[in-house]
Amino acid sequence: MIDARKRGAYPEHGGSGNQGGGAPRDGAAPGRPKGRGGARRERRENTRAALFTAAQRLWAERGIHGASLDDIAADAGLTKGAVYSNFTGKTDLLLALLERWTDTGIGAEGGAELLAAIPAGETGPAGETGGSGEASGSGEAGGSGGMEPGGGHESQAERFERAGRAYACRIADENARLTFLLLVEFWLYGMRDHAAGRRIAEWYAERRANLAECLNEVDDIPARDRAALAGALDFGLAMQHLLDPERVPAELYGQGMRLLLGKALA
Repeated sequence: MIDARKRGAYPEHGGSGNQGGGAPRDGAAPGRPKGRGGARRERRENTRAALFTAAQRLWAERGIHGASLDDIAADAGLTKGAVYSNFTGKTDLLLALLERWTDTGIGAEGGAELLAAIPAGETGPAGETGGSGEASGSGEAGGSGGMEPGGGHESQAERFERAGRAYACRIADENARLTFLLLVEFWLYGMRDHAAGRRIAEWYAERRANLAECLNEVDDIPARDRAALAGALDFGLAMQHLLDPERVPAELYGQGMRLLLGKALA
């Protein structure tokens, strides 16, 4: 999820490390390029982390077009020059943030609830084993695979009901709301900027492909198409639930995914 911690969770100006003072590392003589280079890399990494954190927060709260690079730099406690020394502009910062999400698995949590609906030991079309491996980090979805806590086998309906409860738990978190707001902002920005749009589309395609690997082709519907529909349900249900939680309960996720994917997981 979005790192919604207050500024200061990342060092804003490079923080610790040998920044030209103190004892040189590895016994290097003072002034040797190796030590300075390591400190520069550390400062750059810390600067980028601070800018990512500020961009996430401000873009979720104000929208991408509502928060300038000046705003992001100020929120990170840096100058605008620090932004341009790391990124060519707003689109470059957005794409770098998306790459960071890819590397850390942010935005991919929805697959965990669905993987929990695959009984332990069950295999997908290519012989992959399903179960609770990736699902273990998502609340109620993880840990039990295809088994009830008491040791009995769950029916498919029970597994999808459990997935719905896990989804409801996840989406109730404030970080999930901020993540979803940022995903909407990414989508809007990508619709207007073709370069950004292509990369954002690839990011979604990677997530659809991961789910499709677990699905069988049933009723002449390719697994990739079912995965696309599952992604649409995940995204669309969140949009409606976050605006109208009483009339659109998050637990509908389990029922909807069972209708879409039940046969493909049987």
